[in-house]
Amino acid sequence: MEQYRRHLPHWIPDKACLFVTWRLWGSLPAATVEWLKREQGLEERRVAQHANDRSKDDDAIRRAAAQRFAKLDGILDKASTGPLWLQRPELARLAVETLLYAERELRLHRLHAYVVMANHVHALLEPRASLARIMKTVKGYTARRANRILGRDGKRFWQDESFDHWIRDEAEFARVVRYIEHNPVKAGLVSRPPDWPWSSACRTDLQVCPLCSRQGAGC
Repeated sequence: MEQYRRHLPHWIPDKACLFVTWRLWGSLPAATVEWLKREQGLEERRVAQHANDRSKDDDAIRRAAAQRFAKLDGILDKASTGPLWLQRPELARLAVETLLYAERELRLHRLHAYVVMANHVHALLEPRASLARIMKTVKGYTARRANRILGRDGKRFWQDESFDHWIRDEAEFARVVRYIEHNPVKAGLVSRPPDWPWSSACRTDLQVCPLCSRQGAGC
């Protein structure tokens, strides 16, 4: 089981598929960031209290994290504050191409679903390297290239912390694929998932779900 820590500890079972979200720097309102810090502090204390028996409070921690994620994702979908660099086609394309390059050439992960929104990215992937290495590679490369395009070299592009959740079973895999590919529909940007160009819903070379041996979008 991989373990790493940024603002919160993460435990990732071997060979797990992960639902990962990362966002642009400054993409949340200041009041939301303060609320998030308080919530993370509470969660960190709960985790520390049950460090030797994570199952004791695991369900409650997961539910709280899911509720927090849903609130944050809803705010990000409104795209009413902060930078919206990924609205620019060349930057959205850069994010997609980097994810695909990390999969096909660097072999850091196996990519099952993704979507690039105005200020954040969702991806469902099966790591072939540590998640820390994947995030450092993908975010580092896109940040450098994007800042060069924007003429703002050396400035922060991505928020440091990312959200990740490991997939427990086949049903959850299917739910997450649908959540990711329907994100532009939920945000009111398109009427059908395939109409959004920066999404795996447009791909014809979908990977096979390791949990049920069917293509991801049809799982």
